[in-house]
Amino acid sequence: MDLAQVAQELSRRLASIFLPDASGRRPIHGGVEKFSLDPNWKDLIPFYEYFHAETGKGLGASHQTGWTSLIAPALENIAVERVASTPDLIVSKPRSAA
Repeated sequence: MDLAQVAQELSRRLASIFLPDASGRRPIHGGVEKFSLDPNWKDLIPFYEYFHAETGKGLGASHQTGWTSLIAPALENIAVERVASTPDLIVSKPRSAA
């Protein structure tokens, strides 16, 4: 792997904590059903202070976004790649605040 590939793989691994799996569950939610299945909560992604090394569950304060906010560009890059590689993908608009 060259340096660019290593960077891409690290971004993919970090982003996987925040992205839903095939069943729609996000590791960051730590298996909490409300955050995984409830339509009012499942797309709200908290940015925790730190994470469980094996499960990815978010731990610590969720109001201190600090270094965790650095994941935003990685998530954006993954989204752009998915849209580019899936021509028939329908991208939904963000929900408006109620």
